[in-house]
Amino acid sequence: MTEQEKMLAGKIYDPTDPLLAAQQHQAHRLSKRYNDTFDEDTEERAKIVAELLPNADKGIYLQGAIFFDYGIYTTIGDHFYGNANLTILDDCPVTIGSNVMFGPNVTLATPMHPLRYQDRNLKQRADGSEYDDEYAKPITIESNCWLASNVVVIGGVTIGAGSVIGAGSVVTRNIPANSLAVGNPCRVIRTITADDDIHLKSNLF
Repeated sequence: MTEQEKMLAGKIYDPTDPLLAAQQHQAHRLSKRYNDTFDEDTEERAKIVAELLPNADKGIYLQGAIFFDYGIYTTIGDHFYGNANLTILDDCPVTIGSNVMFGPNVTLATPMHPLRYQDRNLKQRADGSEYDDEYAKPITIESNCWLASNVVVIGGVTIGAGSVIGAGSVVTRNIPANSLAVGNPCRVIRTITADDDIHLKSNLF
């Protein structure tokens, strides 16, 4: 297997591999270019997104600032809204459905590191160059989800369709569909039902 194939399969891989390093550098440059634009620079932003996120639907909006580790390993459905300071570390595939909303400072982090420092610390090759052992786990955010401000999603997690993740949550395990979940670690509080119809809240109208 190539290092790219190992990474995407969730195996231990060498992140200093030349192909992976080139892909990362490209994504980091494109993220920086996007962050240097303004809201009204719609054409320039669209060009950058098309290059950075070739597997994203055209009907997405990224407020910026953004940071993607690779970009090419992230798939995003239509009508996605990402608020300020979105970070997606897509060392393993990240899949985001349609009609998904992210609040400010949301992080999706697929990379994993060994727990033992003996395994985690930098190692040295015969030529003197250094590397570390990394692996990653995929993340899936199904359609019609809302992740509120400062949510962190850890690799290996799937958030089911129609779920809401409360502000400041750290999601370390799968969340069933149509769940209201909050906390660190994030836990399901209850199921979202027809009783939550906003039109039943007369004080809002």
